Amino acid sequence: MRIVFDQGTPVPLRRFLVDHDVDTAAELGWSQLSNGELLAQAESSGYDCLITTDQNLR
Repeated sequence: MRIVFDQGTPVPLRRFLVDHDVDTAAELGWSQLSNGELLAQAESSGYDCLITTDQNLR
């Protein structure tokens, strides 16, 4: 499974997801994307899951 962490998601969480490919929005250069743009970019880039701490994401 390919996973992307949004800003604010604790990066150390990645070590518990050893069987998955985990990237961060910052590593991918997506830090400036809004929530909707980030979700669309992750989906179009083949990510299966976006993990975020943002409670306002629809």
